[in-house]
Amino acid sequence: MADWQQISGGITAPKGYKAAGITAGLKPSGLPDLTLIVSEVDAIAAGVFTTSQVRAACVDYCRERLQTKSTTRAILCNAGQANAATGAQGMIDALESAQAVAQALNISSDMVLLASTGVIGQRIKMDALKSGIPNLVASLSETGSDAAAKSIVTTDLVTKSIALETTIGDRPVRIGGIAKGSGMIHPNMATMLAFVTCDAAVSSHLWQQMLSRAADRSFNQITVDGDTSTNDSLIALANGQSRTPAITEAGAEADKLEAMLTEVCIHLAKAIARDGEGATCLIEVQVSGASDDESARKVARTIAGSSLVKSAIFGRDPNWGRIAGAAGRADVIFDQEELQITLGEFVLLKDGQPQSFDRVAANEYLKQQAAKNLDGDRQVLDQPVVIGVKIGNGSGSGKAWGCDLSYDYVKINAEYTT
Repeated sequence: MADWQQISGGITAPKGYKAAGITAGLKPSGLPDLTLIVSEVDAIAAGVFTTSQVRAACVDYCRERLQTKSTTRAILCNAGQANAATGAQGMIDALESAQAVAQALNISSDMVLLASTGVIGQRIKMDALKSGIPNLVASLSETGSDAAAKSIVTTDLVTKSIALETTIGDRPVRIGGIAKGSGMIHPNMATMLAFVTCDAAVSSHLWQQMLSRAADRSFNQITVDGDTSTNDSLIALANGQSRTPAITEAGAEADKLEAMLTEVCIHLAKAIARDGEGATCLIEVQVSGASDDESARKVARTIAGSSLVKSAIFGRDPNWGRIAGAAGRADVIFDQEELQITLGEFVLLKDGQPQSFDRVAANEYLKQQAAKNLDGDRQVLDQPVVIGVKIGNGSGSGKAWGCDLSYDYVKINAEYTT
């Protein structure tokens, strides 16, 4: 049983945070496009960013910023323009954005972190951004999470938000988060943004370690289309406003906080996978029997990312050969004579041997799992198509999440900028 409970409030559920989201005119659609998250006191900051060699200015800015300063007060995010592949001017725009927010909040510019999302190669519309900042700051609210979640999205069909609460030292501790992502989703990381707030007191090095491990078990375990973006950012703040004793070293309290942080990240990651462009269902790949957890996660990622597997799921085809093929190319050594594959409750392969199974019923299982989500409710995360794979007798296990590959994915991305 989980040692926490889900609560309302999203990114502003933890004590000492406000958020806002407004329409500043950055998106041609006229939808909300500028977001601000603020801690009322200095917060310990940690981040995990894209591994791409082509990076947005905000990514380089945050990396450099976090290397020299462990605290922050605010996160500014613009949607509409990625500010990636924009040369030296892109960094100038990033610095100017941070300075504009800092001035409005009456804080130092090095206490502002940045994120951007949108079309690669386009600079931020700086006049619109700077004109919108006074309204953005004025809109900050302790109930501003929903507005913030709406203003970070691009092709998303739904917002992604979660908040959990546990008890540490007889006091409530909360973690909240929002995220965006729908396409260009693949490990290391994906075209996604995620912002997490926490009101526990935790040392900077421990908070960064916790976040990195949480990312490996969540955002680095999702895939939609095999493409990694230029702007991927996961930023987490911890401001100590729960008034709990500071967590400065490994132990039971650190484990409890990290487990809740990981759960928040997993929820947001699954929400991104479920909202994949053109997707009709969420896929969860569960791998066991590996020599270690990383090997299991690697096999799970490969299966979840296989275009052939994803296409078969969309076609409601229980084609286990594609699953076996993907597992075999994951660059993880195992004995194929020990391979077992299940789809829901159906055993398709056991001890490396094909099994007789009700193909019509398996097809119906795939149809039913998709039908549960075809009503447009992409918030449903507890009814995925479950693929189980056992590759041996080791103790290593891992999960990955993805979605099916539909005709609509091509339609969406064929005309992205036109």
